[in-house]
Amino acid sequence: MPNLEKIRKLREKMPKIGVLQEFKDFLKEYKVVGIAVAFIMAAAATTLVQSLVNNIIMPLITPFIPKGEWQVATLTLGPFVFGWGSFLGALINFIILAFVVFMIAKMILKEEKVAKK
Repeated sequence: MPNLEKIRKLREKMPKIGVLQEFKDFLKEYKVVGIAVAFIMAAAATTLVQSLVNNIIMPLITPFIPKGEWQVATLTLGPFVFGWGSFLGALINFIILAFVVFMIAKMILKEEKVAKK
């Protein structure tokens, strides 16, 4: 029994970390909240860029597309039908998003370089 008493005393001295505290520590250590916020912001930015492309950029390009309907513009080569209009819209979306991500990354990396000096 004396060993059991020693173990109890040692357990009382140890900090009590519950599952909830472990979960909070996990969130802080792996920056899960920051990742979640970035994910939500990226989804919002994607929607914004899609609207920009679909409602502003593509209507400017539409007069140069045969029949003027860029979403359904196709190219037929024998039995193959290629939907190049919607692909063009997706490509413009990608280029704009890639450029925005590049500029954000460049700005953040520049700040890290300045902080290191």
